[in-house]
Amino acid sequence: MSFDEQLEYLADLKRRAALGGGQDRIDAQHERGKMTARERIAMLVDPGTFEEIDALAVDWSENESTVERDYGEAVVTGWGRVEGRPVYVYAQDFTLFGGSVSKVVGEKIAKTMDLAVKTGAPVVGLNDSGGARIQEGVDALAGYGEIFIRNVRASGVIPQISVIMGPCAGGAVYSPAITDFIFMVEGTSQMYITGPEVIASVTGERTTFEELGGAKSHSAKSGVAHFSAADEQECIDQVKRLLSFIPSNNMDDAPYIDTGDDPNRSLDDILSIVPAEETLPYDVRDVIERLVDNGDFIEVHESFAQNIVCALGRIDGHSVGVVANQPMYLGGVLDIDSSRKAARFVRFCDSFNIPVVTLVDVPGYLPGVAQEYGGIITHGAKLLYAYAEATVPKITVITRKGFGGAYDAMGSKHLGADVNYAWPGAAIAVMGGDQAVNIIGRREIQAAEDQAARRTELVQDYKRRYEHPYIAAAKGYIDDVIDPRQTRSKIAHALEMLRSKAETLPAKKHGNIPL
Repeated sequence: MSFDEQLEYLADLKRRAALGGGQDRIDAQHERGKMTARERIAMLVDPGTFEEIDALAVDWSENESTVERDYGEAVVTGWGRVEGRPVYVYAQDFTLFGGSVSKVVGEKIAKTMDLAVKTGAPVVGLNDSGGARIQEGVDALAGYGEIFIRNVRASGVIPQISVIMGPCAGGAVYSPAITDFIFMVEGTSQMYITGPEVIASVTGERTTFEELGGAKSHSAKSGVAHFSAADEQECIDQVKRLLSFIPSNNMDDAPYIDTGDDPNRSLDDILSIVPAEETLPYDVRDVIERLVDNGDFIEVHESFAQNIVCALGRIDGHSVGVVANQPMYLGGVLDIDSSRKAARFVRFCDSFNIPVVTLVDVPGYLPGVAQEYGGIITHGAKLLYAYAEATVPKITVITRKGFGGAYDAMGSKHLGADVNYAWPGAAIAVMGGDQAVNIIGRREIQAAEDQAARRTELVQDYKRRYEHPYIAAAKGYIDDVIDPRQTRSKIAHALEMLRSKAETLPAKKHGNIPL
C-alpha cells in the first residue's frame, strides 16, 4: 500500500470514527434537544485547540462481527484549552452504544485522567450514558472501577468537573459524586441510582425520571448538583465561568485578573443594605456584590440550602471563596444541609489555595426533632472540621450576630481564622438576650409584679452587657471592630498580608472527618 493509500485509509477511519453511531443517530440526538459529544467539546474548548486521543480505540479481544466496531468507542477523549488554559476532556457519545461504559471506554477515560494529573490540569467529564455495557459483564464494571479510583486519587490535586447532559444512572453516578462540581441541564439530564419503574415495584412510589433525578430536583432538593442550566450552551458557559475562578491544580494559584476595581473602594451604601436590627432580613448577596471586584461572583449550590451562600469572586484581582449566612432564608440559621454545603465548599477552597472570606450573621443551629434525628450533630461538625482543617488564608467578618456554637463554626478565631473583624453593632454571645433571660432570669421574672416589664429590663441589660463585639475584641478573639464601609479595604489588606502564609498540619495519613 502506497503512502497515499495509507493516508487515505487513515482519513477514512477517522471520518467514520467522527460520525460515532452514524448520521441517523446524530439526528436522533438532536431531536432530543441534545448535542453530540464532539459538538459539546467544540462548545467548551477554544477553537482549534482540541487534540483527540484514542479515536480509533476498540476492543480487539472480541470477534469484530459488529459494523459499529469500525466507528471507535462510545467516548471522545483528549485535551484542549479553555480561555487559553489547558483542560482535559472526555465526552460520552450517546450515538454509539448509548454512551455505555465498556472496558475500552473506561481505559480511555482513565488515560485522560492520568494525563491530567501528570500535567496538572483540570478534567471535565461530559456525561451522557445508558450506564454499564451489559454485554461486557464484569469488564464494564471494571471500567467504572478504574474511573472511580482515579477520581479519588485526583481529588484535591486537580479540579474535577462533571457535566450531566443526558442519563447518568446506577453505578455511573458515583464518579460525578466524587468530583468537585456537578452541572446539570434542565429537561434532558437525570441522575439516579434506580429508575422510576424499579422504585414503583419495590416501594410502590410513583415518580418520573425528571422528578426523581432531574436538574431541578438535584440542584434544589438533594444538593447533588451544584449548578443547573436551561440548556447545554448555558451549561457549558457556566463551566467556563467556574474554571476562570479556580487554579489548574493544587500547586497553582487561581488566575490573577486586573479588574480595575480599587481594593480600597468604600462600601458607601452598605449601612442602608444591612438593617441594624438583628431580626430584620436582608439579602447577603447584596453585601457580597459590593464586596467583590465589580460585583462579579459565581454562586455554588444557589438553589440548595439557601440559608447559607457559597460563592467564588475576586478581591483585588485574586480569587476568594465567600461563605455567608443568608438572613433572607430561615434567618440564616445553620442546619444539616447548610452545614454540608458550606463544609464541602470550604474544603474545596482549601484544596486549591483559594482564601476563604466568611460573613457571619447567624442566630445558631436550627432546633427540632427532625434535625436531631437527621444527624445535625454529625453534619454540623463537618463545618467545624472544614474550617479547623483549612490552612489557606481565612478572614471572618461578623456583621450583625454570632450566637452559640454557630459562632464557633463560622470561621471563628478559635478554629484558626487569621483575621477576624466585627461591625460595631455585632452581637457575640452564647445566645440572644430574648432566649438568655428565659434561663438566667427566670426566677427573677416570676417574682416580679410586672413580669413583662421586668423581662424587658433584663433583656436590655443583657444586650448592653453582653451583646456587643468589645468583649471579644478585648480578649483578642476579634482583631478589630471596623466601620462597615471599610469592609472591602480591610479584607483586601488582610489578604495581601496573608499571601505568603505558610501553615502545615501535624503529620498524619489523613483525618477522620465525621461523614
